[in-house]
Amino acid sequence: QVQLVESGGGLVQAGGSLRLSCVGSGFTFSQYAMSWYRQAPGKEREVVAVMPIAGGSTTYADSVKGRFTISRDDAKNTVYLQMNSLKSEDTAVYSCNALMIIIEGSSHRKYDYWGQGTQVTVSS
Repeated sequence: QVQLVESGGGLVQAGGSLRLSCVGSGFTFSQYAMSWYRQAPGKEREVVAVMPIAGGSTTYADSVKGRFTISRDDAKNTVYLQMNSLKSEDTAVYSCNALMIIIEGSSHRKYDYWGQGTQVTVSS
C-alpha cells in the first residue's frame, strides 16, 4: 500500500521558519521525482518545489525562491521542505507528491501519488 505522510506544519509568525517532512512507503522512493505543492483557501493548487531523482536539478516557484529549500534522503524515504522567512501569503495546505513516468515506445505509464497534506499558517 502506497503512503505519503507529511508532518511539520503548524502556526508560525511572519519571518519564522518551518521544516516539512514527507515519508513515503509502499514504492521505490528513489525512483520517483518528489515535489511539494500547496493550496491556499480559494486558490488553485500550485507547485512549490520539485526534486528529481538523484542527479537532477531542483526547481522552485518564483514566489519561494531564495526562501524555501527542498531536499531528499532516499535512505529514509523522506523529502523535506525547509521554509524560511515565511510570509502570510505562504499560508496553505502543503502536500507532497511522488511521480514516476515510464516511457515505453509511443506510450507511457504514470505513477502519481499524493499525501494528505499538512496545514501551514503564517500570522502577520
